[in-house]
Amino acid sequence: MKRALLVIDVQREYFSGKLPVTYPPDSLENILKAMDSAQSCDVPIILIQHTALQENAETFVKGTDGWEIIPEVLTREHDHLVEKNLPGSFTGTNLETWLREKNINTVTISGYMTQMCCDTTARQAFHRGFKVEFLSDATGTLSVSNYAGSVTGEELHRSILVTQAMRFSNVLSTADWIQEIEK
Repeated sequence: MKRALLVIDVQREYFSGKLPVTYPPDSLENILKAMDSAQSCDVPIILIQHTALQENAETFVKGTDGWEIIPEVLTREHDHLVEKNLPGSFTGTNLETWLREKNINTVTISGYMTQMCCDTTARQAFHRGFKVEFLSDATGTLSVSNYAGSVTGEELHRSILVTQAMRFSNVLSTADWIQEIEK
């Protein structure tokens, strides 16, 4: 198994912007642990950064503070940076080409938000024939309310993990993943 760690959209928007991630509360700490362990075990790390294309976007506007990857992530070593414009990290990017050139057959999902970019990227990877690992405590979300209803961050996160485990991903904790890569 040759894997890569995807660190999806760990941008300031999710900390000091309009979309503060609240669940699980230790997701950033676990993302950083996963990055440090990946680096020490020679697992390639790919940073993914969302950029809004909409003319009147309120979030993820290139060059704004909210668009920036947080310093704790950006200052750690990484092997590749992918800029995306849609929830799926494979759509309109060179991610698949980069992974295939490196003979990577497994992607590990970490980052934000669980139900949007992490879930979409995991499904895209599965559809492209990659094995997928989804870090349950190194992904995160927030409570959502809209015209369709309301859901807490915890409920939303848990439902995506259960769905991922049904078919698409091996869902595991950061600690278990670190044990696996250190073998």
